[in-house]
Amino acid sequence: MAGIIVVGVDGSQTAKKAAESAWDLAAALGASLLVVSAFDTDRTEVFGSGSDQWIVSDADAAEQVARTVAESLGRDIPVTYTAARGRPADALIKEAVRTDARIIVVGNRRMQGIGRVLGSVANSVAHNAPCDVYIANTYDAD
Repeated sequence: MAGIIVVGVDGSQTAKKAAESAWDLAAALGASLLVVSAFDTDRTEVFGSGSDQWIVSDADAAEQVARTVAESLGRDIPVTYTAARGRPADALIKEAVRTDARIIVVGNRRMQGIGRVLGSVANSVAHNAPCDVYIANTYDAD
């Protein structure tokens, strides 16, 4: 199975564990992996001293999270990363549609207790994904 597997990350240990599961799945299936981090606003901040200035945005921070995770994974398969605007579930679904992904991988964080009632990224993705969804067991990551 060639194709693309999409995984969402947010800098947490549970997301890192889901990304590792996604990498294992991609390696086993001969697929490539797209690591996605969502951001919700277009907020930017300017830092600087004198004529040196740096502009930092939520998009930049999200992309840095995705890049850090992507670079920590193995090199045996193609791994790319991106930041996507929107709530996490919506951003993952949007990227899956954009790339014609075969599978979206999410962690099972907040799939128990009150999280089941209020919803979770995994629940939203599972109900709205345009492709298969793999829910990785991440309970022992925290």
